[in-house]
Amino acid sequence: MTVEQIRVGRDNFSYLIYCKDTRKAALVDPGSNAHKAMGRVGHLGLKLLYIINTQHHGDHIGENPRVKKTYDCKIIASNKENLTDYDISVQDGEILSFGNTKLKFMHTPGHTRGSMCIVEDDRYLLTGDTLFIGDCGRTDLPGGDNSQMFRSMQKIKSLPGELIVYPGHDYGTQPYDSLGNQKKVNKALLAVNQKEFDEIP
Repeated sequence: MTVEQIRVGRDNFSYLIYCKDTRKAALVDPGSNAHKAMGRVGHLGLKLLYIINTQHHGDHIGENPRVKKTYDCKIIASNKENLTDYDISVQDGEILSFGNTKLKFMHTPGHTRGSMCIVEDDRYLLTGDTLFIGDCGRTDLPGGDNSQMFRSMQKIKSLPGELIVYPGHDYGTQPYDSLGNQKKVNKALLAVNQKEFDEIP
């Protein structure tokens, strides 16, 4: 299994997940320009089965229609998310397998009502706009909720520190990091109660 981090525009990240043996693949958050990701699909000879959206904002789903039309793949979204154009809804704890790859979906609301993270084979944690390197996603947009975000931080903190955090944006000092290190330095994960979390600048 391989996960490729692909920069989209100025600071968005898409992720191409594929099984080296079967060449089956999924694309997480195509963003507003899927040119690079589609190029990699062709170059590697992959069969793109799924588009997976971690949330519904345009900078994550903008290229859904083009990618779906090109590869005849299915769109996956959280059953709590505000998306209408999808094929498969997943709930918290649900597992998707393709090739030798296993993805587990985690409902992590706060940025949007249906935001979700993806744990890949107990090695990688794709966090969308829930968790960034050094911070968490904003909660002041429609569907955002600070108390839900704090609870999502606690959920993420319960995961193994060996996971590599792959965020939805390049907002931190580096494009990815171990969850173990983020538990030590990320202000959103260091807050021990709702009051402390609410007071984060």
